[in-house]
This record gives sequence, C-alpha cells and structure tokens, in this order.
Amino acid sequence: MERKHTNIMMIETVTSIWQRLLHRSSIRAEDNFFDLGGNPSIAVQLFSEIAQAYGRELPPSMIYCAPTIAGLAAMLEQPTPLRFPPLVLLRSGTGDRPVFIAHGLGGNVMDLFLLVKHLRSPRPIYGLQARGLDGVDEPFERIEDMAQFHVNAIKELQPHGPYWLIGYSLGGLVMLEIAQRLSQNGDKMALLAMLESYPHSRFLSLAQRLRLLTRLTQHHASNAMALPMREAFSYILRHLAGRLHISADGQGGMRDRRPDGVSFSPTVARVRDSAYRALERYRPRFYNGKIRFVRAETSTEFPKDAAAVWSNLADEFELETIPGDHLGILTVHFETIASVLSRYLDDASSSE
Repeated sequence: MERKHTNIMMIETVTSIWQRLLHRSSIRAEDNFFDLGGNPSIAVQLFSEIAQAYGRELPPSMIYCAPTIAGLAAMLEQPTPLRFPPLVLLRSGTGDRPVFIAHGLGGNVMDLFLLVKHLRSPRPIYGLQARGLDGVDEPFERIEDMAQFHVNAIKELQPHGPYWLIGYSLGGLVMLEIAQRLSQNGDKMALLAMLESYPHSRFLSLAQRLRLLTRLTQHHASNAMALPMREAFSYILRHLAGRLHISADGQGGMRDRRPDGVSFSPTVARVRDSAYRALERYRPRFYNGKIRFVRAETSTEFPKDAAAVWSNLADEFELETIPGDHLGILTVHFETIASVLSRYLDDASSSE
C-alpha cells in the first residue's frame, strides 16, 4: 500500500515537471515525451530537476528507455543502479530489419536526435549506446570489444542479415568492426555508411599527417592573429600544444569535442577517455564489402582526402561531400545528412 502511494506521489511530481517544461496543461501518464515535443535540451532540464527532487543522477538519454511518465516513475522507484541497454529504440517503425546507428566519441544516442527525426525510412531505428554512461558498467577501451558487445545485442534483436549500419565519427569505426564480424559469420550488409569517421592520426600515412599538421597550424595561426597578443599566446598554447598537436610519434589529438566551456561529468569524462584510448589503439583492417562515406566540406582537424584514407581498406568505397564541419553536419546540416542517408536506405532497399 505504501509503495503504491509512493508511486502515485512520484507520478504527480514528474507530471508537474513535464507540464512545466513541455508547456502542457494536461499530460497523461502514458503520453510519449517525444510525441509531446520533447527534445534533448528539455531532457537535460528534466533530469536535472529529477536529480534535485529525488537525489538520483541519471543520464538524460535514459528518456529513451522510459519515454512516459509512468515508465520514468517506475524507473525511479528501482532501488538498484540502472544499467543503460546497449540498444535504444530511437524511433519506432515497421518490419523486422531495423536501422542501427552509432554516435561519436564522448557522446550518446541523444546526439542523433535531429538526424533520426529527419530520416525518411519506415524501418525502426535503434541507437547503439556506449557502455559505461550509466556509471554502473566500466566503459570499453578497445573498439573490438565495443563491436562485439553490440554484435551480441544486434544478433539478439535481429538474428540474421541483411543489416543496415550507420556510424558517425568514432561510431563509424565501431560499425566497420561490427560489419567485419557479422560478415565473417556469413551475414550480408545491406548498408554500411560511415559519417566523418577516421582512424587515429597514428594510422595515417606520413604525408597525410604532415598535410593535416600544416592545415591545423595555418587555421590556428589565422585565428590567433585576430586576437590581442596575450589572448593569442594563450590560444596557441591551448589549441596547438594541448589538444590538437600531432606529435612526432604519431600520437595525435584528433578528438570529437564539444564547444569550449562545456564540461563533462566524471562518468561522461571516463567514457570519453576510454573511447579515445580505444581510438588510439584501433587499426582498421580491410573490409570485403562496400563503404558509403560522407565527409564534411569544411575540414580542419581531420584528413581532407577521405578516399586516400579509406579506398584501399574496402572492396568498394563511395564518397559524398556535404556542407558543414565535423560537428555541424549533425547540429546544423542535419536535414542534408538525413536526406543523403535516406537515399542510401532507399537504394539498399530497392536492391534487397
């Protein structure tokens, strides 16, 4: 009886928060957060208020696991730490062959919100969530382990191919390794699309590393010249010496990163650091299949010639360039990248 009363009180509290954040006067316990206009920004506010009300720190991406008030209240009632599942349904659809999509380094499935929203496909879309974001399990430090972890989950959901795989940045490397493992088991890949995805600079050729270093130096020198002397000196130290150097031994600093001033929680920082160590260790091997690669037109921190990096590592390699930079293709030009991927999905469907 007491537990039922607690659940009712919790539903009332969560409902009140939803109504205020979503600007709705009435919300039912089974209404879907995203159907009501919810988005990642609102989810961050929602889980911040939940943390204040109940003292439980949960990643905002948990909203995909409990997108209703009733589901969220039930989740909050659990006395044990909550584990984030390896696959998260980002959008429902028809058919038993979903699209699987992986986020970039240090991110989570919520980073894919705008892309998924604008994808034209009747198929269900599942996001691959890096292990460890829940603060319960230890994050992986090898892309091979990340891939096998998600292969197991994918095979449980869809035992046989063909498979539809899309990966952004580090997620593209994870998807490449997943495609390798599924193919070795005799499964067919309907689509392997890699978006702005590159190996660590240590695995680029010497000529590619030198070209990248030159471009980075020119870019940051130009930015520094527009600043007062003291700020320029600080800028150069921060960007060239600290985060974006490519040292003589090839231990480069090409990372996906958030805008300056954005901090990471200890849990997110641990997942991010583990993912970067995985990137440093992963040398892509030849893929006996087709890669459809999308690169950003504006490239500063990554190789400009994606074909030079990947064409000799795949049986077939198809390259397409879209407006924006590494982060902007998801945050600004999401409709463009969604249109390109929708076309890829249509092409693959017609050839099934």
